[in-house]
Amino acid sequence: MTINCKGTLVDLSTPQIMGILNITPDSFYDGGKYGNDVAILKQTEKMLNDGATFIDVGAYSSRPGAQHISEDEELLRIVPIIELLVRNFPDIIISVDTFRSKVVKETIARGASLINDISGGNMDINMYRTVAELQVPYILMHMQGTPQNMQKNPTYDAIITDLISFFAEKIFELRQLKLNDIIIDVGFGFGKTMDHNYQLLKDLSLFKNLEVPILTGVSRKSMLYKLLKTTPQEALNATTVANTIALLHGTHILRVHDVKEAYEAIKITEQIL
Repeated sequence: MTINCKGTLVDLSTPQIMGILNITPDSFYDGGKYGNDVAILKQTEKMLNDGATFIDVGAYSSRPGAQHISEDEELLRIVPIIELLVRNFPDIIISVDTFRSKVVKETIARGASLINDISGGNMDINMYRTVAELQVPYILMHMQGTPQNMQKNPTYDAIITDLISFFAEKIFELRQLKLNDIIIDVGFGFGKTMDHNYQLLKDLSLFKNLEVPILTGVSRKSMLYKLLKTTPQEALNATTVANTIALLHGTHILRVHDVKEAYEAIKITEQIL
């Protein structure tokens, strides 16, 4: 459970935290919040000080129904931010949230260390070959459809077995290309109903049979605040509860907006385990 991030070995036998840094104007929770260098650097420093191992930078909003942007626009948004972060935090481990292989090449060349692909390689035929050639850790997420249509009518024969089959096939493909470090993410909220999301959370431990690290991203998502009839802004406590359940079921990385609270959940859970 160790991954190699450009020579830095990260041990995932103790759960780690991935702090979310959205540089999009329309993300569901923090869209437009980090629109200048000062705000970006301040938030990044806070997340690192609070215990984040990785900073996940996203320039393409993947909220349900989000506006599609071009590859050029995504690059224009993200490349200067990668350079800014590397310049100010030389030891930072940056994850890039993208489904485009060209964005992978450009950001890894500028100092990013791993790739977080919401499409699991399904939106760019060159993605797998690119991450394998670069030998960067790859987060393989499951999504049914695209961000524009994924929540219209998600259906499965049996969601747990469907996703395990999906991951087994994709992991085999990536292993054939000699990619070493693969992490899976079941994709809470990405082409799933409320019931699908909670069944995945309940049965998350079954995905340990794939023998790769598991990343969980439920931070402030609609599966939490819609159930409780609140808002993303009021969903911090619910996020901590869901993160704790995920930790008890074997997750290795928590992807979160609120690092301090995730760190506390990990410390308490690890003490119990």
